[in-house]
Amino acid sequence: MAQVYLSLGSNIEREQHICAALDALAQAFGALQVSSVYESEAVGFEGENFYNLVVGIHTGLSVTELSAVLKQIEDDNGRCRNGPKFSARTLDIDILTYDDLVGEHGGVQLPRDEITRNAFVLWPLAEIAPDARHPQTGERYASLWDAYDKSKQKLWAVEFSWSPPN
Repeated sequence: MAQVYLSLGSNIEREQHICAALDALAQAFGALQVSSVYESEAVGFEGENFYNLVVGIHTGLSVTELSAVLKQIEDDNGRCRNGPKFSARTLDIDILTYDDLVGEHGGVQLPRDEITRNAFVLWPLAEIAPDARHPQTGERYASLWDAYDKSKQKLWAVEFSWSPPN
C-alpha cells in the first residue's frame, strides 16, 4: 500500500464540499490522516478565501487510478473544468506525494511543486507528517515549514468539524 498525501481546497460552499470530499475519501480509502483546516486568500486570482487541508491515505491504486477517483470526487462536487486555471472552485484535490515517486506518473507530476511554494500546502503537510521527507530534497516537512517565509502568504487555522462516516 502506498502512502499518499493529498491537498484539498475549496472556496465555494467551502465547508459543504470539504466535508463531502472527506466522506468520499474515507469511503474509498478507509481511515484518513487529516490536518487542521486553514483559511487562505486566493492565490493567482481575486476571489473568496479558500479552506485548505492535507489528507494522508494508504492505497493500492496506481497514480492513474487514484487520479481518476479524485477527479470523480471533484466532479461529484460540481467541479467546473472549463474555466481558467486559477479560479474559484467547489473542490480541488491534488496528489502531493505518492510514496517517494519523482517525475511524471500517469500524467501527474510528483511530488507536486506546491509543497514548497504554498503555505496552504506545506503547513498542513508539516502538521500531519512532520518527519516525512520530501522525495526530491530529502528534507523533513517540519524543517521546510520552519524555513518557509511565512510573510509570503496569509494563512490561519479555522474551527472545522468533520466526523468520519460509520
